[in-house]
Amino acid sequence: MPDDMTRAAHRALVDRILNGEGRAAAQQRAHAFGNDGLSPPLDTLISKVATRPAQVTEADFAAAKALGLSEDQLFELVICAAVGQSARLYEAGLAALAEATVNGEAG
Repeated sequence: MPDDMTRAAHRALVDRILNGEGRAAAQQRAHAFGNDGLSPPLDTLISKVATRPAQVTEADFAAAKALGLSEDQLFELVICAAVGQSARLYEAGLAALAEATVNGEAG
């Protein structure tokens, strides 16, 4: 299991991504982090970043930028999407490890 320092660093990163100062609105960052609640075409870009990053195209960025988002805002939202997906995978891994440890000790 990760030590307390690793978990604290993870929590600090997530807190900074969601609540720190930024160009994108905190609510938009939270939606990008969770990969939900964004309207088209921004939802397409964020979903691809989170689940199919190799499929992200210049057209995806151009469509999102046409909404009036700055490059700084798009950068932040892309980072939120990537960190959000990483956080979900991290938490799933920790849960699986905890379950395996409990099951191993019980068996």
